[in-house]
Amino acid sequence: MSAGVHLNRKLVLQEAQRTSDGAGGYVETWTQLGTLWASIQAGTGTERSEDFLTVSRVPMKVIVRGAPIGSPRRPKPDQRFIEGGRVFRILSVVELNAQAHYLVCQSREEVAS
Repeated sequence: MSAGVHLNRKLVLQEAQRTSDGAGGYVETWTQLGTLWASIQAGTGTERSEDFLTVSRVPMKVIVRGAPIGSPRRPKPDQRFIEGGRVFRILSVVELNAQAHYLVCQSREEVAS
């Protein structure tokens, strides 16, 4: 294992499924694809005011074991990780190094209010 990578968080990988609502729109549900062990590192957050609310955003780096492109165990953008009540939307996925033993998923934590 690479120095500094400790996969100590159990995350559920989910993918959105859209089905017709019969009125020209769709209903989005989330399907569980599996569980992955990960390391999560918070980035530098920002804060701004929007319509009488303060919105804070913190980028997260989620590191998981590598998986080949096309594998259902390889995270993709627009999927998400779930940890208890926390939701991490996946923005991008890249290999940590040339050996591709680990993947870095740039993510954003979503807070439901």
